[in-house]
Amino acid sequence: MKNITFLQLAEGILSETKKPMTTEEIWHYAENNGWSQNLNSKGKTPWASIGAQIYISMRDKPKNTPFVHIDSKPTKFFLKELMDSVSISDLSKEIEQPQKTKYNERDLHPLLAYYAHTYLRIYTKTIYHEKSAKKTYTQWLHPDLVGVSFPINEWEQETLNLGTALGSPLVKLYSFEIKKEITFANLRQSFFQAVSNSSWANEGYLVAAKISENEEFYNELRRLSSAFGIGIIRLNIDDPDASETIFAAKFKADMDWETINKLCKENPDFKKFTIRVKNDLTNKEIITSLYDKIYERDQLLSMIKK
Repeated sequence: MKNITFLQLAEGILSETKKPMTTEEIWHYAENNGWSQNLNSKGKTPWASIGAQIYISMRDKPKNTPFVHIDSKPTKFFLKELMDSVSISDLSKEIEQPQKTKYNERDLHPLLAYYAHTYLRIYTKTIYHEKSAKKTYTQWLHPDLVGVSFPINEWEQETLNLGTALGSPLVKLYSFEIKKEITFANLRQSFFQAVSNSSWANEGYLVAAKISENEEFYNELRRLSSAFGIGIIRLNIDDPDASETIFAAKFKADMDWETINKLCKENPDFKKFTIRVKNDLTNKEIITSLYDKIYERDQLLSMIKK
């Protein structure tokens, strides 16, 4: 079999496996079972091409398309001719909804500040969205916390002087989007909110106290992190020292100065943060009291309402 299309590949694999599959699962099967060798072209994201062509087939040829969409999370596809061979209840999966908690997202800020400072050497600053200009406010612009890491306490004075003279970046800037919980129900919105909010920073993170342990969810989270460079941090409200970085963010050397400028105009907290970073770097001394307060572990535990 040679020179097959993505649609032919998907139809052949679904017929062979006789089970609903996500586009990522279809492509994984194709690579492991020789199907991918028969494609004319693959591209950088072949699983996305598979999904796009299936959707077009169902949209433009609803009566003739061999494919059917399964109401599941993540989205799966199957073949019409095989629908009678399986139970609909087996095809669909109940969407795991975020659980109600006594704490809110802002209650998690001190926990993130503790983890970032203690284990990542990052000084954080909470950004209060309500202080922004109401006429231009958008939740897809503001991160919940911003952060900075300095080499001031690690590098020799001469190295700092040389870096400053050459105009080399001596700091890393971070953006953090916090959610109480992340499941399939809110993954897309939460993740791409983090992508939008972190465009200006060297590294961006999506942070949550609870992250679904569903295997398919984890695989999708890993794929999104790899594709867009957003890191994932899980906070542990029972043991702050057990918080962890599940996926590290990809470092971006080029920052979005237009967005930085817009944030400075709209939010006084962010503007003060940029001034603070500049002053600390110029004076080669970090004024820790002007960043988020770092509480002791026992204090953190008493602050979280479970």
